[in-house]
Amino acid sequence: MGAIPVRIFWYINIGFTDTPNRLNAGACVAPAVTKELGTLTMKKTLLVAAVALSALFAGAASAQDAGELSFNIAATNNYVWRGVTQTDDNAALQGGVDYKKGMYYVGAWGSNVDFGADTASTEVDLYAGITPSAGDFSFDFGYIHYFYPDQSDNSDFDFGELKAAVSHPMGAGSIGFAMYLPAEDLEDPYYEVNASQPIGDKWTVSGAIGNYEAAGYSTWNVGVTYAITDALSLDVRYSDAGRPDVDPIDVPSEDLPDNIYATLKVGF
Repeated sequence: MGAIPVRIFWYINIGFTDTPNRLNAGACVAPAVTKELGTLTMKKTLLVAAVALSALFAGAASAQDAGELSFNIAATNNYVWRGVTQTDDNAALQGGVDYKKGMYYVGAWGSNVDFGADTASTEVDLYAGITPSAGDFSFDFGYIHYFYPDQSDNSDFDFGELKAAVSHPMGAGSIGFAMYLPAEDLEDPYYEVNASQPIGDKWTVSGAIGNYEAAGYSTWNVGVTYAITDALSLDVRYSDAGRPDVDPIDVPSEDLPDNIYATLKVGF
């Protein structure tokens, strides 16, 4: 939001909308424990995070009589982040909570993950930022921290990123640019160009082209979102990724697995 994001950070961050410690030759390094334990842990973690943040945000909103609190829940057949599956091509249950007041926002989002070994099965993202504007340009400056609360003792997958994004209207749609910079060393960012275009009242076509310097590959995706209701949407997307030629003879280009995935999301 892997984005935005989204990032969805599904929650589709089609402002699109996470670092080398999550990737190793295109495959994630943070594996999951058993699915049963991972699902239970994820539900407990999301519940605790949602309750804590809801209490905090509700208290702030009540005290200042302002701001907007929202929730989202999603189910997907494959959690794909920056072109690479985070669930070993398996399904994921995801959810988030957001509080926005003026141009300021803060939130949390979580998902199960599965990287094929006993290292981690849950991802929880905490983020905050501001969304100023200047003329027709909309900006998003923020910080995202990716936690793996049930990671094994010999794993260290937690990391943070600084986010800077800008978008501009393009007819009825928009075009934008986003960059995510590792907070630890401020080097090797992920950046992308993205665009979206509504078609009629219920359909939106969107896509992005990105480059992940820390992991050494580029990626792109294109998809369509259908608004079933004002709160419920279905997104179907195709993504691909690959590494360019380093040395055409000794290190040829490498294609990473492509993905087709669908996400059903409800917001309230």
